[in-house]
Amino acid sequence: MEDVHKKGLNAELIWEDLEDCCRGEALCGKCQNAACTIGFAKECIENYTKAPRKEVPDGTDRIPTMDFKVFDEAKLGKAIAHILKECKDCREDHTENCIINVIRNCYEVSMLGDVQNYEGSSLQYLMFLKANFPEKAAFIADVYANLP
Repeated sequence: MEDVHKKGLNAELIWEDLEDCCRGEALCGKCQNAACTIGFAKECIENYTKAPRKEVPDGTDRIPTMDFKVFDEAKLGKAIAHILKECKDCREDHTENCIINVIRNCYEVSMLGDVQNYEGSSLQYLMFLKANFPEKAAFIADVYANLP
């Protein structure tokens, strides 16, 4: 498997979404950096922009799943839709530590309370969300369907 995404990754879009989701020091107090789900995702994308690599070493294991800050759900839903569009729908070649998977997991922890199962297909994932989080899934699917 190659070390870099075949079609690249829109790091600028992902960064903008992360900035939009971040509550900032005015609301959070001192930034917790990688101890925050959004801060950890920011660290991942910053590292990617310096050295574009498909995998985040031990990425899923380092997601701060005990970060219980409340984020804006509409912003998180939009960010999930964007990251799903970045997904390469690799199916059987899916890896848990893929940067796209790790960042999506960070959004999931923030919006859904925990990491969700992903099998390498955006469509399957949206169907899974619809079955388990119908209201949130409807918003994400609507944003996703209307993206270029």
